[in-house]
Amino acid sequence: MIELDSEQQAARDWFERLRDSICAEFEAIEREAGSDAAFDYIAWDRTDPSGEPGGGGVRGVMKGRVFEKVGVNVSTVGGSLDGDFAKTIHGAAEDPGFFATGISLVAHMANPHVPAVHMNTRFLVTTKRWFGGGADLNPPIPYDEDTRDFHARLKTACDAHDPAHYPRFSKWADDYFYIPHRQVHRGVGGIFYDHLEGDFDANFAFTRAVGEAFLDIFPQIVRRRMGMSWTTTEKAQQLEWRGRYAEFNLVYDRGTLFGLKTGGNIDAILMSLPPEATWG
Repeated sequence: MIELDSEQQAARDWFERLRDSICAEFEAIEREAGSDAAFDYIAWDRTDPSGEPGGGGVRGVMKGRVFEKVGVNVSTVGGSLDGDFAKTIHGAAEDPGFFATGISLVAHMANPHVPAVHMNTRFLVTTKRWFGGGADLNPPIPYDEDTRDFHARLKTACDAHDPAHYPRFSKWADDYFYIPHRQVHRGVGGIFYDHLEGDFDANFAFTRAVGEAFLDIFPQIVRRRMGMSWTTTEKAQQLEWRGRYAEFNLVYDRGTLFGLKTGGNIDAILMSLPPEATWG
């Protein structure tokens, strides 16, 4: 294992606790639907290109009645970035040494009326230290009530820390989660932030608030929609929308690229891909 300082350890511990809370809540939803589905956890280790231990993580995946496929991963890795790639990472151009710990979640739902969702928060260290992450809702069949409640809960989390956060980070999500070649947004947005550096305690508190907001609001939306009936046309609409989601993650997503470039676990990195999708 790699050695962690107090800030790195605190961030890692929080991401793992958040993983445990989210997985327990998702399994509870499966029980409410009469399913005994549970997360399957697989630990993985990473070797740095230098040959030294490079950390690792745990991939958690559940396939159930409500959650057709949901992945909740945590990882803590470190070492040295490739020279060319290092130049693209905040604070790594001068020194390729890096550390990263975080949680990444993607849920693809069985019922097309229940939105897919993505959530990720992370703490990175190069010559700089910063938090990043966010959450965004990806409904094949959008409902104004769900969109409004999701954004309202994230805004509450943002406003408690800085009133400027929500306007800035919601626009950042709109700009980031966009598929240029399709000229469509990936979903109905949320928040996205990166390079939040300076005051560790304040930025860590905000990052925890984002995770807690997600844990609060998304299960509410799932329970609101999971009992609805759907048609074959609506299911087809969901599968086509999943194709757009896959395109974004494979072509534009920074997290996918970072995982691949740093020698992460391939199955954990690509857990974001839907179990089934169609292209017209």
